[in-house]
Amino acid sequence: MLITVETLVRAPIAAVWKAWTTPEDIVQWNTASPDWHTTRASVDLRVGGRFCSRMEAKDGSMGFDFEGEYTEIVEQQLLVATFGGRSLRVAFIPGEAGVTVRETFEAETTFSEEQQRQGWQAILESFARHVEANPPGVIR
Repeated sequence: MLITVETLVRAPIAAVWKAWTTPEDIVQWNTASPDWHTTRASVDLRVGGRFCSRMEAKDGSMGFDFEGEYTEIVEQQLLVATFGGRSLRVAFIPGEAGVTVRETFEAETTFSEEQQRQGWQAILESFARHVEANPPGVIR
């Protein structure tokens, strides 16, 4: 089953792309709730390149690596990757009000579809807040 989430980021495509693909930015926005954080991230932005984000509960009770491999890259338009035997497609769609970031991913079996949708959506909203709070070029 595929799940799709999306958000509008009121910023230029270059700022959106940079924040999505730069480890220094990823550790600032990659969280679904205030009690979690990303302690480190790496990005090898090329087909066959790998990415990894270490996500941990702030109380140290649990953590995991979200990692995978890029299979298709169209700069400032599309990232396609595999992770944990599943697929992920991230489309960056510029418009007059900003950039729509749309993620489509294969669901996993541990958590319900709704839990996965809510978690991934929360991370996208955190991403949008990060980009919009860190100009240059925020669209108002």
